[in-house]
Amino acid sequence: MNLLLQSISVVVTVLVFWMCKKIYARWKFFFLTPLLICPILIILLLAVFHTPYVTYAKGTSLLTNLLGPATVAFAVPMYKHFALLKKYSIEVLMSIIVGSAMAITSSFLFSLWMGLSTSTVDSIVPRSITTPIAMNISQLIGGLPTMTAVFVIITGLIGMIVGPMVIRMLSIKASTAKGLLLGMGAHGAGTSRAFEIGELEGTFASLGMIVAGIVGFILTSTFFPILDHSL
Repeated sequence: MNLLLQSISVVVTVLVFWMCKKIYARWKFFFLTPLLICPILIILLLAVFHTPYVTYAKGTSLLTNLLGPATVAFAVPMYKHFALLKKYSIEVLMSIIVGSAMAITSSFLFSLWMGLSTSTVDSIVPRSITTPIAMNISQLIGGLPTMTAVFVIITGLIGMIVGPMVIRMLSIKASTAKGLLLGMGAHGAGTSRAFEIGELEGTFASLGMIVAGIVGFILTSTFFPILDHSL
């Protein structure tokens, strides 16, 4: 029974995502992106068939476990453009360190200003890091990994929509800058959007997302506890 449930959950999820990809390929409107439409359709299906989310989550654990390998796969285009990445290594690293520090600090201070609970604050802090790493960080600092995943997804969707608008408003022409903006600001969702713009943009978005995850982990393990105890 468990095997049957897992098979049905995986097949339905893949089919819904495939359908959403086809729709988005046909009509390129940001509100039709699979990252937004697919979860909504899955929720509707669960509601119609009275299936508890816990049951569905167990059935699709195989897909959830592939998040890590999928993130690592972004290293492939980075290898292809290694010479260019090496050329801008200092600029990229400094941008990511400053950006990550600002993201962590602003998330923390805004959460405190809103008067949120300690566990919620700790769950929001890693929101600007890709999901697998963010969930681990959340657990490490006392947050709720599932809540963190929700904030990461929301951040990614907003960044994927707003990012291209910011690029146009600021007349950003450099592929490196476009990629880093989308990769750091919207992690996986932004990287996917960057690859739609171009391979070079996607490559730097991948770099931004992966390095931001590493830098974010280091900062939340060292800088965040100091900030947390001082306020």
